[in-house]
Amino acid sequence: MKTSPVKYAVSLAALLFINWLLWSGHFGNIFLIGLGVASCLASLGLAWRMRIVDEEGAPVQLGLRPQLLYAPWLMVEIVKSNFHVAKIILSSKMPLRRNLIRIPANQESELGKVIYANSITLTPGTVSVRLQGNEILVHGLSLSDADNELNSEMGDRICKLERGRDGG
Repeated sequence: MKTSPVKYAVSLAALLFINWLLWSGHFGNIFLIGLGVASCLASLGLAWRMRIVDEEGAPVQLGLRPQLLYAPWLMVEIVKSNFHVAKIILSSKMPLRRNLIRIPANQESELGKVIYANSITLTPGTVSVRLQGNEILVHGLSLSDADNELNSEMGDRICKLERGRDGG
């Protein structure tokens, strides 16, 4: 069953407004909230006109699982990676082991692969350089076996997310 573009637009508008509200912190000023709504609707209008309001931009088919199960886990991993990168940078010897590695992307859908590649990029010290077929080329400041295990766990969690099972 194909999801209506209007459903994507409504979910994207809601996510944009919730994001604006949380980042701005303006919960009581009606004028500022009105400006926030206007800016979210303008952004949605531009996205609609560019024809990018679809399952990739607003993945409503995944439901609330990404926000409730995957996003909190990813945030914790991002914080841990921040400390790891800070330790490398602040070290007097700066133990960099920059390299490119190929990581298998075993996700079922293109959306799952994109979520995986973006999650890797969000983790400090790593950047997804290319997503091609079932493989992601990743550049890292200091890739170790622990990072490979993290990427494996991340990939497994996204596979579970796609299949609709618990992401934890």
